[in-house]
Amino acid sequence: MSDFLRLAAQRVVVFGVANKKSVAAHIAKSLLDVGAEVVLVVRSEKRRQEVSKLFANQKILVCDVEHQDQIDAMAAALKADNIPIAGVCHSIAFADYSDGIKPFHETTRKQFLQAVDISCFSLIAICNALRPILAPEASVVTISISTTKMASESYGFMAPVKAALDSSLAFLAKSFSRFSQVRFNAVGAGLLKTSASAGIPGYVDAYLFAERAIPRKSGLGTQEVADTAVFLLSPRSSGINAQTLIVDAGMAINYFDSEIISPQKNESRS
Repeated sequence: MSDFLRLAAQRVVVFGVANKKSVAAHIAKSLLDVGAEVVLVVRSEKRRQEVSKLFANQKILVCDVEHQDQIDAMAAALKADNIPIAGVCHSIAFADYSDGIKPFHETTRKQFLQAVDISCFSLIAICNALRPILAPEASVVTISISTTKMASESYGFMAPVKAALDSSLAFLAKSFSRFSQVRFNAVGAGLLKTSASAGIPGYVDAYLFAERAIPRKSGLGTQEVADTAVFLLSPRSSGINAQTLIVDAGMAINYFDSEIISPQKNESRS
C-alpha cells in the first residue's frame, strides 16, 4: 500500500469517539486504514469500555475536558510514551438542551459557558498541554459546522460557540508559529446523521431539509467529513493553516432551488 498521505506509523491522537456513528470514530478508522498509530481519548471510563469494543487493542485514555487535572494527566501519559504526536483531532462538542430548544435570548449563562468550555476552550487547553510533545510540523484539526452565521433554530446556541472555535484557529496558529510549524484547521461539516445530532430537538427535520437542498439530493455522509479531516491531518495539506474547510456537499449554493421554493408547482409539472 502506498503511503500517499504520509501518515503511516505516525501517532495521531483522536478526541471524542462516542460510538460507531460518531465523526471521531470514522476518522480513527480511516487513520488506522492508512497505517497511522491512533490513540483515542474519551471522556469517561464507561465510554472507554464501550469504545474498546469498537477499537480492540488500541490505546484509549480517559479525559473529561471540563477538568484541567484530567487534561494534564492525559498529556503526561502521552509524554511518558516518548513518541512525538504528528496529529491531533478534536471532535468534542456539548450543549445542554435538556429543557428543549429555546429562543437564543433565553440561553442561560450556565448553558452557554459550559458549551464554550467543552466545545471551544478544550481545544486551546488540549493544545497547550500537548505542546511539548507535538511534532514540529504537527497538524491539529477540529470539527466545526458549515456556517456560524445561519440562525438555525434547531442548533440552539451552538453556532456562536462554534464561531469562537473557528476564530481560535487563527490565534492558535499565530501563537504556535513562534516556536513551531504546527497547523490548526477545522472541517466545517454540514448536517450529519450521528447519535449526538439525533438528540437535538428539531434536528431531524433540518436534516431532511438538507437532503432536499443539497444539489445531489442526498445527505452528507459522515465518512465524507472524516476523509477531509484525515487529509487535513496529513502532510499533504501542509499549505493549509488557520482555515475552516467547508464540507456540505454544496448545500450553501442551493437554498433557492426551485423544487424547494415551489414544490407544488414542480410536482404539477412532473
